[in-house]
Amino acid sequence: MPISKVTVIIAARNEEHNIGKTLDNIVAQQYPKELLEIIVVDDHSTDRTGEIVESYADKGVKLITLDEGNKLNSYKKFAINRAINESSGEIIVTTDADCRMGSQWLLSIIQYMELHNKLMVSSPVCYDEEKSYFEKLQTLEFLYLIGLGAAGIGNGNPTTCNGANLAYRKSLFFEMGGFNGIDELASGDDELLLHKVAEKYADRIGFCKSREAVVYTDAKENLKSFLSQRKRWASKSTKYKDKKVVVLGVCIWLFNLSLLLSLIFLLFGIFEASELVIISLLMKIGVELAFLYPIVSFVGRRELLWNLPFLSVIHSLYLVYIGIIGNIGKYDWKGRTVK
Repeated sequence: MPISKVTVIIAARNEEHNIGKTLDNIVAQQYPKELLEIIVVDDHSTDRTGEIVESYADKGVKLITLDEGNKLNSYKKFAINRAINESSGEIIVTTDADCRMGSQWLLSIIQYMELHNKLMVSSPVCYDEEKSYFEKLQTLEFLYLIGLGAAGIGNGNPTTCNGANLAYRKSLFFEMGGFNGIDELASGDDELLLHKVAEKYADRIGFCKSREAVVYTDAKENLKSFLSQRKRWASKSTKYKDKKVVVLGVCIWLFNLSLLLSLIFLLFGIFEASELVIISLLMKIGVELAFLYPIVSFVGRRELLWNLPFLSVIHSLYLVYIGIIGNIGKYDWKGRTVK
């Protein structure tokens, strides 16, 4: 059995349609109740989010209500930092207000963390309950990102993780200075914190590859919200201190740009080396297939691979666009314009 006191933290803004389901899943965890603390930070919601969270007070859920007004850029980091300062747990676990998890979720993560003596643990996040073909494409693409994060951590070069399923020791958070130095960006409460930890403790970061540890959430319903989300994610890349990660990202962007231009030139008869373009595209699909197969098998979604050829082509267009737009200007997030 686990021996660590855990604080689960959720930063929520206008989540009245989701927060109840998430809290139902968390209070139903098969984890010793005396070792579990649940804190929800209501980030200036204008709906019934706070009211719904308060209704779970008799189940041990604590509500913190922010009243800072419109004077911050990184409200989520501020919310998490506030909750950590008021927490009693030795281990902090963050998730989102629109997530779903099984009853063994917390137990599997903490047992892995204690058994392997890890300071920080990233765990799987997956989309499910798709309502359209567009959402299925997102599920496959998102699994690719989760797989990249797991591979980087497994190889001792952590590059990415997801704050919807992230655990770390509270003492580590304070040792790293919390979000100091990365608090000017609205995003980055997960990846940028990961990078801070990896500078000193790369070998003490783990990935919990367990079906019980998976957190499920929803894909974006339309292209506008999808691009807004990915623009927010891409905005963190300029703050990466590990230049190897930046160089790798630039190389991937340049490859996709060259492939995209080659396909356009080929279509308009400007470029005649069709065999080279086709071979390059097939190699891209082949590498992605080899990488994704064990990942989709792990989550029981092999049927998604039928969408890979189409996704591989449009993914090049998407990466080129996001690589540019994600590093300039501002974006909307939860009804706010931030940078």
